[in-house]
Amino acid sequence: MKEEYQTYFTVPNQLTALRILLVPVFVVLLLQVDPWFKLFGVLVFAVASLTDIYDGYHARKYGVETRLGAFLDPLADKLLITAAFLLYVWMGYLVLWMVVLVVVRDVVITALRIYAEYKNKPVVTSVEAKYKTVVQNVFVYAIMVLMLMKESAFSGKSVAVMINGFLGSGYLDFVMLAVTVFTVYTGISYLVSNWKIYFQKPLQE
Repeated sequence: MKEEYQTYFTVPNQLTALRILLVPVFVVLLLQVDPWFKLFGVLVFAVASLTDIYDGYHARKYGVETRLGAFLDPLADKLLITAAFLLYVWMGYLVLWMVVLVVVRDVVITALRIYAEYKNKPVVTSVEAKYKTVVQNVFVYAIMVLMLMKESAFSGKSVAVMINGFLGSGYLDFVMLAVTVFTVYTGISYLVSNWKIYFQKPLQE
């Protein structure tokens, strides 16, 4: 029992768990009126994102990769990005239907990953899915930077007015549309590539 506990309670898995726990923290901070709380929220999101980079590096370097970690790591990424997108919808920066498509795609793929683990089949994340995660993270960070710049305490009154106008102009919808199309494409690609061979060999997201 002790050896099994130590096998799963690795540094990468701890970092993944921390990333999940930080999700509500950054959401609450970004919802605050005080711009400094918003800044802290962005920093918390940055820390959570950095744990994603380090836990994979640590797992590979020290040979402590586990099936639990392989499952929880992408799940934590999806929770982090989903929380950010839903927060932006609440703030009026993004359109709900696009975010819903992204969330539905991730829920479906995550459900298939859970089923694959139940059937004792390893799940490998494809290059396309990794690019999708990078694109989503860059977009989320870009909006966070704009959120900070629209605060006169950080950028000055004239810049804050300009950024506020940009955020309310609808230009973000075009970027989100591209992100949504690419995200849905990776989900469809996963289903097409693996549906017929679902019970024969490992899946690729």
